Amino acid sequence: MNVRYARRGLSSLVVASVALLSVGCGAEEKPKAGKPTTTAAAPQTSAPAQSSEPAEEPTETLALLKGQKGLELIIAAADRDAGGFLTIKGQLKNTSDSGTIVPSRLSGDETEVVKHGNSLGGATLVDSVGKKRYYVLRDTDGRPLTTSGLSNLGAGRSVPVFMQFPAPPASTTEVSFQLPTFEPATLKLS
Repeated sequence: MNVRYARRGLSSLVVASVALLSVGCGAEEKPKAGKPTTTAAAPQTSAPAQSSEPAEEPTETLALLKGQKGLELIIAAADRDAGGFLTIKGQLKNTSDSGTIVPSRLSGDETEVVKHGNSLGGATLVDSVGKKRYYVLRDTDGRPLTTSGLSNLGAGRSVPVFMQFPAPPASTTEVSFQLPTFEPATLKLS
């Protein structure tokens, strides 16, 4: 038997196995006759910015930043994780009575970030005691680790947002959060 044909056969077997596995994973088990079953709806993981329902308000507010054209950024959490990251979560809200375009300046000025579209990539944290500025992290392709694809926001609508930074040292308990076109805010870190 030729090695080339053996490899081709093995490749075909792998492709067929993956196809069968993916088909099998999506199949649902049929209930047996006479046995009651319960089903639960799958939770929704995200809502579009222009949904018919307004987004949920954050339960806690660490800071409220006011921007241009009625935009507000409500920061609800600033969580450190064991991997050395600080993730900021909140809501970007349009408080005006008309729709608005989310400013492209929120992406910042860095060419590598801007080329990936509208985002919150221009956000920074300033540790005045440690005399350091922290920028939004980027992946290996230069995309910012933050909410992206922001464009229009309807009147009274909000969209959940996040930004991920390198975590300041544990001794840093306070940073200034800055986002282009918004007033700065002080965040307490635990």
